[in-house]
Amino acid sequence: MTAPAPTDVHPAWLPPEAFRAIGSRHCLVLGGGGLVDTVVTEVERACAEHGGSVRREAEGPPPSLVLALVPAVGDGGPAELVAALAEVEAAGAGPLGPEGYALARHGEVTVLLADQPAGLLYGLFHLIRLGESAFGAPHAARSHRPAMRRRMLDHWDNVDVHPVMGQVERGYAGGSIFWQAGRPRRDRARVRAYARLLAACGINAVAVNNVNVHATEARLLTERLDDVAELADEFRPYGIRVHLSVTFAAPVVLAGLPTADPLDDAVRTWWAGTTAAVYARIPDFGGYVVKADSEGQPGPFSYGRDHADGANLLAEALAPHGGVVHWRAFVYNHRQDWRDRSTDRARAAFDHFAPLDGRFLDNVIVQVKHGPMDFQTREPVSPVITAMPGTRLAVEFQVTQEYTGQQRHVCYLAPWWSEVLRFGWGDDGRTVAGVAAEGGGLVAVSNVGDDPFWTGHPLAQANLYAFGRLAWDPRLRPAEVLDEWIELTFHPDTTADPDLLRRTLHEIMDDSWRTYERYTAPLGVGFMVRPGLHYGPDVDGYEYSRWGTYHFADRDGVGVDRTRATGTGFTGQYPRPWSRVYESPDTCPDELLLFFHHVPYEHVLHSGRTVIQHVYDTHFDGVAEVEAARLRWTSLVGLVDAAVHARVTERLDEQLRCAREWRDQINAYFHRKSGMPDAHGRPLH
Repeated sequence: MTAPAPTDVHPAWLPPEAFRAIGSRHCLVLGGGGLVDTVVTEVERACAEHGGSVRREAEGPPPSLVLALVPAVGDGGPAELVAALAEVEAAGAGPLGPEGYALARHGEVTVLLADQPAGLLYGLFHLIRLGESAFGAPHAARSHRPAMRRRMLDHWDNVDVHPVMGQVERGYAGGSIFWQAGRPRRDRARVRAYARLLAACGINAVAVNNVNVHATEARLLTERLDDVAELADEFRPYGIRVHLSVTFAAPVVLAGLPTADPLDDAVRTWWAGTTAAVYARIPDFGGYVVKADSEGQPGPFSYGRDHADGANLLAEALAPHGGVVHWRAFVYNHRQDWRDRSTDRARAAFDHFAPLDGRFLDNVIVQVKHGPMDFQTREPVSPVITAMPGTRLAVEFQVTQEYTGQQRHVCYLAPWWSEVLRFGWGDDGRTVAGVAAEGGGLVAVSNVGDDPFWTGHPLAQANLYAFGRLAWDPRLRPAEVLDEWIELTFHPDTTADPDLLRRTLHEIMDDSWRTYERYTAPLGVGFMVRPGLHYGPDVDGYEYSRWGTYHFADRDGVGVDRTRATGTGFTGQYPRPWSRVYESPDTCPDELLLFFHHVPYEHVLHSGRTVIQHVYDTHFDGVAEVEAARLRWTSLVGLVDAAVHARVTERLDEQLRCAREWRDQINAYFHRKSGMPDAHGRPLH
């Protein structure tokens, strides 16, 4: 069942030392099924490493750890197990559910219970996070259930090497672990190790190809379906369902039909038959991901139809098999005239999708980027999330650091994601996390490649881990999640001074997203990056382009007027109180001011500084913070693995070089535009 573990890949948050608490004890596993077999394999591997034992029959010497499916407990088994089961039932919290589990400690026995095998698997990884503390003081049964039913990663991996985007679009960690130069990579050990890492942080779904579906990728749906099935075989033992990105034009591209019109009977029949064939080959297939009528991808607009027509076509084909279609809401005019100040890219998703609320079938998940633009360093929450109560929505994050340093810069994103998930509106307590939990869950673009450290920058692993953990429990504090990742990845058993290591990593990472924001684009303005590459500063790079991403800086001020009174009206897409808060520069949060308003350089922020002085100060401050992080990391020589230290050092050197370039170009640009000096007399070039 298990492919041999790769020896040339960093273990990330599952090093052998993390399994010591379990692997050094006598363990009993009760229950059957593929995922229970995975649990047994994990425990056997840990016991072989650390001297413990595992068995699957209740009879035998007293165990110190019991992992059991509730239906397998019966009236037999250790008294502690029966007592724990009674506690769970007495608590009256209802069933543990398909992925939930309960953990109890009775005397000298730790008991993990689950209703279904997936719960036992997730409970095992919870025990690994707890380490020795799982075997401490006795406590009654505590239940754990995921907030989100679906916790998904989208891989923007291409089967063929794309002439512009390469093997992985927006990939910053090498090539794909799935595909290589048009063929399957077939590195079973690497994919199985990846599945294990994902399950350990709570992810349960993966789309294995790019949402921009090119000619070769389109054929994964039909004659190359076996390639997808091979990947599904590797993910299945860790409870992860495979999804596939498909082109809306598939009936034309693959079957030669004259149309892909979603209301055409022949098209509907083709999708139904093709989908049935997919499930015949991959019975636990998750469903389709679709990018349609977006950035040149085909869609229902070509036939005079709307997004509900298109999504429902695929939903009808998937429904008999229990599948879902993730229909991305990233739709906007990417060929606009920069002279036209009435067209606002930020408005587009709401304008396209909000009027369709209530028309999507139940197995359609409209996948909405968390901000209205495109994963910029700072954006408001997308108003689409607040506007479609009759539609299942998934909220989309970007773990790959396209606009946040491309895994060459330290940028721990959990604090930002946590802000988004906790964002609320109205008097009913509605939050982004609540909408996602009730609808389609959380989705993120993966940051993994074939780099030995998985993510290129070893510290970028924390973003992938944090996404999974926040999808499981959005209430977790980002610093708490980072603590988990540090304790697992840099296990205390492997370093001479774990307290110093932990403290230093928090100093480097806790505020790193805001540090990145300080030396890049200020006050929510966004898109001051080099076009195409999206790395490094280019203040006017998109200012006169077709993509609709402008800052409108002139001699008098900067920012985009998105108000109802004088601008594009975007603020009116928000419910109260936010429509009022964002409408006025007097109430708009400083960090979003230039996203919503064009203001003079002398405008005074809530902080007491003028806009222009804020630009100067934050860019100098950001560079100073990177310099300090680099010095802190230097102090860890000998406390972390030498290869990890060398890679992070290399990346911090590049981050410092780039941060200085950002500082000097942004400050020089605004100094020349405004003619205003720095109050502190620093060089502005």
